[in-house]
Amino acid sequence: MDNASYATLTRQSGLRQEMQVIAHNIANAATSGYQKEGLIFSEYVQKMEDSNTSLSMATANARMIDRSQGQLTRTGGTFDVAIEGDGYFMVQTPEGNRLTRAGSFHPNAEGLLAASDGAFLLDPGEVPIFVPPGVQDVHIGRDGSIGGDGQPLGQIGVFEALDPAAMTRVGGVRFEAAGGTAALENVGMVQGFLESSNVDPVLEVARMIEVQRAYERGRDLMTTEDERIRGVIQTLGQ
Repeated sequence: MDNASYATLTRQSGLRQEMQVIAHNIANAATSGYQKEGLIFSEYVQKMEDSNTSLSMATANARMIDRSQGQLTRTGGTFDVAIEGDGYFMVQTPEGNRLTRAGSFHPNAEGLLAASDGAFLLDPGEVPIFVPPGVQDVHIGRDGSIGGDGQPLGQIGVFEALDPAAMTRVGGVRFEAAGGTAALENVGMVQGFLESSNVDPVLEVARMIEVQRAYERGRDLMTTEDERIRGVIQTLGQ
């Protein structure tokens, strides 16, 4: 296989990965708190045996998270909360603490605020938040403070990843922050709202068509190159 074939194959592999990322984004266009992903292409240069030549290939080994805010949708839910601006909620899962923009919570049987799968919502000190059963008139302030029946009950924590580039998706709307996290102080929250996905389906579909066409052009190039090599072999063999 010659250099042109190697370069085309690496590009095709990257385009296939990008197609998978776009398809995942489209599938989650209606998922509350979902942040879309993108693929980052870079150039890999390999020095050849001849010191004056090199082989350049496209690689797609990194993913980028779009942290722009999605539209806020009113639900009226007492424990539905949306973050305005930067930051993430932190939830406690069996696999460790995770960051998320999905703000739909409810008190479980023990009175701990939790997501639908049981992951506990944490306060700024990374401790689960307790809401006594039977508390009425629950209010969540813009700073995340929770009050009920005129008494303070706790505060919802908002966190940032110290190294956003090290964030990896470990679920549809959750991320692991390998570089560590820090609590944010000046935050804005809205009770009774949820943040919609920041995916624009129209743009994603348009991008999918563009990537598909690029993949087809690469496939046609590989077919043409294969036919050329076969023709050379047949000519030399006569």
